[in-house]
Amino acid sequence: MNRRTTRTSRTTRTAGLAAIALAGALALTGCDGDKPAASDAGAKTADGKPQLAVTGAFMPEPAMADMAGGFLTVKNSGSVADRLTSVTAAGFAGKAEIHETKDGKMQQVKSFDVPANGDLDLERGGNHIMFLDVKEKPKKGDKVAIELHFEKSGTVKVEMPVEAATHNPQSHH
Repeated sequence: MNRRTTRTSRTTRTAGLAAIALAGALALTGCDGDKPAASDAGAKTADGKPQLAVTGAFMPEPAMADMAGGFLTVKNSGSVADRLTSVTAAGFAGKAEIHETKDGKMQQVKSFDVPANGDLDLERGGNHIMFLDVKEKPKKGDKVAIELHFEKSGTVKVEMPVEAATHNPQSHH
């Protein structure tokens, strides 16, 4: 392991969320730092409520024609927790599920908690979104419209850019 790899590993652990946020912000805004991410529309501004923002959303170009995975971070800067209860992608897939990875096995779950003043990370090798019955296999450069459904915050729309199959935002920043 060289010095850069060691530094990248340490950075991934201590500042991984910042890298995801930066990669997501660049991807969602087309590298234009002057435009807010479209998914920020789901944020709540009143105290005592969840304040959600989605960052780092991406879908690796799928290897199979009928299924794909999706990854993102939901940041909650509010003092109240929320819960991701489902995902839909009506124009893209017949079904979208949220999966957890436990002991190297993935399984569908009913929801994910979004802690108050915390993050929900859906990432490679961990918890993620699974799209099934994909209508048309996306290619790098495409964008997939999805909706995240939360228990308290309602629906948040997200544009998920399709990246190279090997894309890992933590290794790019």
